[in-house]
Amino acid sequence: MLSAAPEEPLLLAELKPGRPHQFDWKSSCETWSVAFSPDGSWFAWSQGHCIVKLIPWPLEEQFIPKGFEAKSRSSKNETKGRGSPKEKTLDCGQIVWGLAFSPWPSPPSRKLWARHHPQVPDVSCLVLATGLNDGQIKIWEVQTGLLLLNLSGHQDVVRDLSFTPSGSLILVSASRDKTLRIWDLNKHGKQIQVLSGHLQWVYCCSISPDCSMLCSAAGEKSVFLWSMRSYTLIRKLEGHQSSVVSCDFSPDSALLVTASYDTNVIMWDPYTGERLRSLHHTQVDPAMDDSDVHISSLRSVCFSPEGLYLATVADDRLLRIWALELKTPIAFAPMTNGLCCTFFPHGGVIATGTGVVMTLADTHVRDPSLLFNFIRLIGWFQLYRETEIAP
Repeated sequence: MLSAAPEEPLLLAELKPGRPHQFDWKSSCETWSVAFSPDGSWFAWSQGHCIVKLIPWPLEEQFIPKGFEAKSRSSKNETKGRGSPKEKTLDCGQIVWGLAFSPWPSPPSRKLWARHHPQVPDVSCLVLATGLNDGQIKIWEVQTGLLLLNLSGHQDVVRDLSFTPSGSLILVSASRDKTLRIWDLNKHGKQIQVLSGHLQWVYCCSISPDCSMLCSAAGEKSVFLWSMRSYTLIRKLEGHQSSVVSCDFSPDSALLVTASYDTNVIMWDPYTGERLRSLHHTQVDPAMDDSDVHISSLRSVCFSPEGLYLATVADDRLLRIWALELKTPIAFAPMTNGLCCTFFPHGGVIATGTGVVMTLADTHVRDPSLLFNFIRLIGWFQLYRETEIAP
């Protein structure tokens, strides 16, 4: 039987905050959220110090080692003809915890509604929602960097945000005030529903791609599944032994994954509530202290765009990449103080946020039979290393 030894993905770029520390509290300098726009043309990261960076994708040459061909770079010539977009700095005035891009392109109904209500900002464009430390949500126009809306209602940190993939401009927010709130940006950001029931801070919210369900994780041993049609609770999924902090639906909405401080990822059938399988994070580095009970506590989990792989970030300083049918990771990448991760929408790249810097790792699979060749960066120069295959 053929197998591939796990290899480190290529470290494509390391983006560091350009400002000195302005605040004394710890969370002011952490990257709690990273996001790609659905069309892959923009990348956003909360770099700390109340600042969000909006960066056109693909990255400019100065960020990327010579000789590296990013999967998305073929689109560079296409964007040149439309005028190259500029990097933008959004000063949110508060620590930024959550980020979410709206779907793209915008449906005509948004422009129609705005035309009949001229006093309302036109949100018929790609927008970025930012969840802030004071409970506010700010909505920005990506192309211009202008502030469009300021949504008020939460009483504590807005930890996560999620737009409905259908393009209806319905936004879900998750907060430390133990609620989720539903907003309609087509109606000047009107709050249309408050979802209550969690007993702890709500860390994460994820809307299924078919827009039928919402999953929320709130630092409890169970996660909640809500109907996105009636905004009522469908069921609780119970199986974790510690706080659940991250969740994500597969691209076809058939699977749901949840990640917990108990070091496990559980895969569920969201329609039946059936627990399908678990992925356990075992310690990889023997030099780490076994006495630390949270040494492998999970921080984030996400599906790849085609739904065949998962990425997880844990407190043992590793990014792991999993194939759904295997019980052990197929690749590892070192990182420090990992907090979040997300895939590029067209595949091949994972962005991870940390307490120090934000990194981008190339995860392009060259062989569809799961025998991987990964590129590894040494310093700021890349080495190509073939995976050794054992008979």
